[in-house]
Amino acid sequence: MNIQKSYTNHEGKGTLYIVPTPIGNLDDMTYRAVSVLHEAKAIAAEDTRNTKKLLHYFEITTPLISYHEHNKQTRGPQLISRLQEGDDLAVVSDAGMPGISDPGADLVRMATEENIPVVVLPGANAALPALVGSGLSTDQFLFCGFLPRKKKERLAVLESLQNHQATLIFYESPHRLKEMLQHVHQQFGNRRAALVRELTKKYEEYVRGTLEELIQWSVKEEIRGEFCVIVEGTDEVEEEDAFWWTHLSITEHVDYYVKENDLKSKEAIKQTAVDRKMQKREVYQAYHVHD
Repeated sequence: MNIQKSYTNHEGKGTLYIVPTPIGNLDDMTYRAVSVLHEAKAIAAEDTRNTKKLLHYFEITTPLISYHEHNKQTRGPQLISRLQEGDDLAVVSDAGMPGISDPGADLVRMATEENIPVVVLPGANAALPALVGSGLSTDQFLFCGFLPRKKKERLAVLESLQNHQATLIFYESPHRLKEMLQHVHQQFGNRRAALVRELTKKYEEYVRGTLEELIQWSVKEEIRGEFCVIVEGTDEVEEEDAFWWTHLSITEHVDYYVKENDLKSKEAIKQTAVDRKMQKREVYQAYHVHD
């Protein structure tokens, strides 16, 4: 068990501050974020070149340390050592909330394992503004981040998400958007969705419609900028006895029966087809044919 009282004595250990930075509009930087960056002993930044520009704008002279996906295995322990010695450190990403789809999450995990206090500042992020502005339900939502690059893995993830009733939030890069939308439509059908780009900037844009309409838009338009893709959840209610397998891909579903029920693959495929209300040959092809 790990109980953190963020603002009490921590036996000489420093505090790791997670500091959101603007995703486009510098006016979204909070007074508290500026103050923490001023007072920290050092700032761990995903790209020090980008962060230097931000620090210059707010007249912050705190030293920068490079911390990113490619050096986190060595740099992470170094930062933890400084925190254990009593230094307060701040972490920033290129934009938005550190720890969401970036290596800041690994540093937080390492800090909590060492009972080092982690204080997260509220601030700018892309996912929630995109969700609220999409016009889709905000009662329940699921952040999915970036889908896998490879087609087979991407379709498997989408298959595991297709029965969620929560609104789904994805991030996607401009050069993969068209294919991503086609795969979402293939797996989910023609649901309502929204594309959101350039949030907080001069060219902020929301494109709302059905997945078919968004696919048509993506074919005609020049795709620029990082996207938030918001997709409505399913309105179909699954039978209760089917809930146990909804998070599994077809391959995992078949393998479950083979391993747990000791069925031959032929029988496992047959039972999987019954569960999913699919043709047996479709399950067979999905299980045996690899992209």
